[in-house]
Amino acid sequence: MAESRTGTSQEQSPSGLPIKPIPGNYGIPILSPIYDRLHYYYFQGHMSYFKSHAAKNNSTVVRMNMAPGIFMSHNPRVVAVLDAKSFRVLFDPSKVEKKDIVTGTYMPSLSLYSGIRPMAFLDTTEQLHSSLKSFSFHLLASRKSHFIPSFHEAYSSLFDLVETKLASGPVEFNSLNQSSVFDFTCNAFLGAVPSEVIGPSASNKAAIWLLFQLHPLVSRLTKFIPWPIEDLLLHCVPLPPCLTRSDYKALEEFFSKAGESLLEDAANKFGLSHHVALHNLIFMTTFNANAGFKIFMTILLKWLTYGGETLHRRLAQEIRSAVKPSNGTITLNALENMELTKSVVSEALRLDPPVENQFGRARTDIIIESHDTAFRVKKGEMICGYQPLAMRDEKVFTNAEEFVPDRFVGEGKKLLEYVYWSNGPETVVPTMGNKQCPGKDMVILVGRLFVAHIFLRYDTFSAVHDGMVLGLDPRMVFKSVEKASDQ
Repeated sequence: MAESRTGTSQEQSPSGLPIKPIPGNYGIPILSPIYDRLHYYYFQGHMSYFKSHAAKNNSTVVRMNMAPGIFMSHNPRVVAVLDAKSFRVLFDPSKVEKKDIVTGTYMPSLSLYSGIRPMAFLDTTEQLHSSLKSFSFHLLASRKSHFIPSFHEAYSSLFDLVETKLASGPVEFNSLNQSSVFDFTCNAFLGAVPSEVIGPSASNKAAIWLLFQLHPLVSRLTKFIPWPIEDLLLHCVPLPPCLTRSDYKALEEFFSKAGESLLEDAANKFGLSHHVALHNLIFMTTFNANAGFKIFMTILLKWLTYGGETLHRRLAQEIRSAVKPSNGTITLNALENMELTKSVVSEALRLDPPVENQFGRARTDIIIESHDTAFRVKKGEMICGYQPLAMRDEKVFTNAEEFVPDRFVGEGKKLLEYVYWSNGPETVVPTMGNKQCPGKDMVILVGRLFVAHIFLRYDTFSAVHDGMVLGLDPRMVFKSVEKASDQ
């Protein structure tokens, strides 16, 4: 206890910060969650929604309602953590439980996963989590030599198509990327290309399956549906899983055949049943990797576009110099020597992580600390961290709202500790005992590959950021490309 200015005693946290009640409230039952949902999706947007609550309560730890709210979730109430320090509580398995909260306050129907709970929905205390995470590490290790050639195959074709289409006018990247990223991910993980096996509709089948899981989190599905109707369709009742059964069946058949050797390893090395291993393999490849890469590449393209021609030429010079020892071929060693490229990728992940929110439920009564105050959270309360705001913490990052391409070069690498996109600090290694993304290093690799591929091919390019797709990823449109002058 410490004495306050009024002479009364005030409880302190173990580090000496005053413990205060968490500000904010949940408003009127039923009405306030609906009101807040509309502001989150339509009237304010995600960032402004969280910023307004923090400003109103003069606190980066605040009580609030989280979308999608009632009808889709039984309890929309959360404690939001919005600064770099308080956010870190979500990475401590001894303080927070991660059971069935990867999508936040609602849970998709398990029939979308053939009745199993995928690894992402398991807590670290569940035995199956350790077995599945070990399997995911095995998958990544056994296929790592295929990542670069699979990427080159898919994205060389994509940019050939971009150049062809540019002759007729601007080209939207997102629609082309959907097919390319799914082909790349499956080829890298399984050695099979879904567009060749299932057909050109393969990525659409994956996208529909993903939409049925994530529809409570998306908005602005199409400009032709007024937002009140969209809100009723997407945010009030679950879409019937039976409508995507045929799409999932096609994916199941593809993964069962293409992943046969991996599924045998899952049984023989990790004791997983064929059913559990198969549907986790589909989830890890299609949901975790494919969906994440799909969003991340548009994010990278957005920030490269904002960086402009000066940044483009700096990157082109660095990348081409790095690949000279390997005769112009991208290798892991070459990528490791691209300091500016690595920084650009990390800066894009800081500003726009592919997954915006992280959640956890307090295992016991715990203390959360912001920079200057501590707060008590009761057992069972849901904690929600909004990463884009936590990673723009002005007390950690100078010019935190700005895209600074070389922020993480040299001494700036120390700040990687506060880059949290992977459900853990960038400086921490994923283990079976934490919930950090097992493919963290692959995501970084793919980001660097994407940047390197662009600037080995082009000196510069022109594109525009034209709104958002489903409220999740930037819609990017190429206007022109300037072929590399030394080709």
